[in-house]
Amino acid sequence: MTEPPQPPNQPPTPSGYGHLPGPPQPGYGYPPQGENPYAQQPQGQPQDQPQGPYPQQPPQSQPPQGPYGQQPPGGYGFPPPPPGMPPMPYQQPGPPAKANKKAAALIAAAVAGVLVLATGGYFLFAGDGGKGEDHPVAQDSTAPTDDKASPSASVDKGDGSGNGGGEKEDLNAGRKQGEDKVLWFKTSKIDGPGSGVDSKGQWIVGDTVVKTLWKSVTGYGVADGKEKWTLTLPTVICGVTDQSTDGKTVVMYKDGESDSAHCNQMRMIDLKNGKEGWSHEVPKEGLFDIFTTPELALTGDALVVNRMGTTSAFKVSTGDKLFDNKRTEGCQPGDFAAGNGKMIAIATCQDADRTVQVMDADPATGKNTWTYKLPKGFTVKTIYSLDPIVLDLGNSEKKERSIVVLGPDGQQRTTVSGDGSFPSGCGGTFDRSLQSCGTSYVDANTLYLPTAAEAGKANEIVAFDLTTGKEKWRSPAGEGRTLTPLKAADGQVFVYRKAEYDKGGEVLTIPAGGGTPTAVLRNPSGPAAPVESSFYSPNVDYADGRLFVSASHLLARNKDEKLLMVFGK
Repeated sequence: MTEPPQPPNQPPTPSGYGHLPGPPQPGYGYPPQGENPYAQQPQGQPQDQPQGPYPQQPPQSQPPQGPYGQQPPGGYGFPPPPPGMPPMPYQQPGPPAKANKKAAALIAAAVAGVLVLATGGYFLFAGDGGKGEDHPVAQDSTAPTDDKASPSASVDKGDGSGNGGGEKEDLNAGRKQGEDKVLWFKTSKIDGPGSGVDSKGQWIVGDTVVKTLWKSVTGYGVADGKEKWTLTLPTVICGVTDQSTDGKTVVMYKDGESDSAHCNQMRMIDLKNGKEGWSHEVPKEGLFDIFTTPELALTGDALVVNRMGTTSAFKVSTGDKLFDNKRTEGCQPGDFAAGNGKMIAIATCQDADRTVQVMDADPATGKNTWTYKLPKGFTVKTIYSLDPIVLDLGNSEKKERSIVVLGPDGQQRTTVSGDGSFPSGCGGTFDRSLQSCGTSYVDANTLYLPTAAEAGKANEIVAFDLTTGKEKWRSPAGEGRTLTPLKAADGQVFVYRKAEYDKGGEVLTIPAGGGTPTAVLRNPSGPAAPVESSFYSPNVDYADGRLFVSASHLLARNKDEKLLMVFGK
């Protein structure tokens, strides 16, 4: 790979993340997000070719397929650095990309002022010495049909005692010493449209895990998987966010059954008890306001609905409109990002350079108090965090990239120095999931990034200090499996180690200051491992000692397909 041109009178610099210029001078400054294994889609997925942070890696010799069906498998450098600061070599992003996070990644659980932008997890050692007490059999449960649904679409809900109509199988059979259990497992049998059906939403609220599937939202008990409630919407669910406020969230569904129907209907849902709240239509803000794949984000009582160049904000509590992005002067904001009580907007100016700006936004009014201007040609690829603000920027034409940290006043605080081995964000022309496409995690002062995975090799989790921008530590590589950060809590970073056909996944913890990983959950091998490893583009969450792995898209070809798998002690 050729080195980028060096500034005059400066020695060549090693490959790595570049750095944006320091505080801008007058005329440049602050005017009044093979296959990418990390691209998660907890929201707004799948794309034309769905993918996620845990893509299926077929073994060399593929064993016979089990009863639960098989999901289809599915860089930038940086702006000119100041003296002594190295540029980062270009890394080609994978195909278009929410678990995640669980971001990927991006999107989002708050822990002590932290914004989760991707999902991931770590493992747990426990078990009964392989005796296999309380081994569950696969269970079947999925959304009921809607009487307004297409006549060709049907759902076999089953009675919850089998695996969806196929052969029964004890997923905990032959557990090894130290392995934990499959607590329960849900499958679905749907005869749906040729493109399949989405199942993107997953929330854990108290003792309930909530999952969307096509036109329905269903709550299950986290301990036993028993269905607690189900809501059926009039049409297909077409927009979700992994965020919630006091257990309440908003989903979007279409205004009709036809192929030309718009995704412009909102409904608030109380995830704790399955109660439906208000329903409203998102008003069209202009001639070119297109409702195809809106992206949702919320913080506190504010929900933003992003479309192509248009945004509207509403109260989560009442559905009343708060503001939109139309402005009479200045650069017009496009997409808004929200979380942890914070909100920012990304604006593209109509000047010759198509300058991009980042600005803060009041969640109640949308008004801004500061503006950060990006260098010429740069756009925001991924938003890793809003508190602190951590942005992954890229210039596709020059193949440059930079990760910057902004202070609460919008001033550039630092840039992250890396070696170029990290996958870039997924913010492309047709992918605006800036908060939900990565597999990274940010706590109060640390950015945790996974390095790119290579076949047969383990990747690493790298921690960066957000004050200095320098690397703090790297997790020890091992076992040749993909690691993805899930969350940080109680002085630990929780990481998910991907399952393989003959190895169950694991949840690990690493001390926030670095150190040896410790297993806190070890999923069983045997018949459970091939099921866990074949989830394609899954949503992954770890809460209260349980690991939740669920599908984000089903083929819906009237065959049993895995929907939700839960592991624990």
